[in-house]
Amino acid sequence: MDEIENIVILTGAGISAESGLATFRGPDGLWEGHHVEDVCTPEALARNADLVHRFYDERRAKLRDVAPNPAHQALAALDAQWPGELLVVTQNVDDLHERAGTKRLIHMHGELRSALCAACGMAAPWIDPLPPGVRCRRCGQSSLRPDIVFFGEMPYHMEAIDEALRRADLFVSIGTSGAVYPAAGFVQTARHAGARTLELNLEPSAGSLYFEQSRIGPASRLVPELVRELLV
Repeated sequence: MDEIENIVILTGAGISAESGLATFRGPDGLWEGHHVEDVCTPEALARNADLVHRFYDERRAKLRDVAPNPAHQALAALDAQWPGELLVVTQNVDDLHERAGTKRLIHMHGELRSALCAACGMAAPWIDPLPPGVRCRRCGQSSLRPDIVFFGEMPYHMEAIDEALRRADLFVSIGTSGAVYPAAGFVQTARHAGARTLELNLEPSAGSLYFEQSRIGPASRLVPELVRELLV
């Protein structure tokens, strides 16, 4: 692709599903058997911390059984070789991008393998179960929680993401439904800034009409193809 210097890539659940990592939300709207309001809201944490912590402990444990797929690996290769600006923004809370080797990465919805202190705001790596009542090493408060952006909370690093989108020459969305804001609005921000826009998805999404081009198929095939085009 000619005349492209700055790239922003958004990834969603579809890219990790091909590694065998189940998406949280099922076709019935439940998150692995739970209502969203029971496991992914600040109110749920206050009401039943045991359930919320157990839910994310189980998700964290499942990361041991999956590995990056060719789509993750291709994005890591692009990150290593692309001479211009590149930012991979993921809605996923797994660590498959990191394990593949991507460095220029933002987790906008938090990370399963991280704990957040609700009192002082410190985030720290965490791979073990995180029961309620664990004390923060910095402030000493027993307020550690999963470092996950709950519904009703502001996604992380929105200012940096917006700045990157406004400089982008190419915006690519991979494996996401395009239905949940603010991520659903990224394509419009990029288009208003003059960027070319491309969607890679297993099927047309709610946001497909906003993209100049959509390519339909598995991410493990489409992403390596795109990276080869970009690095020619």
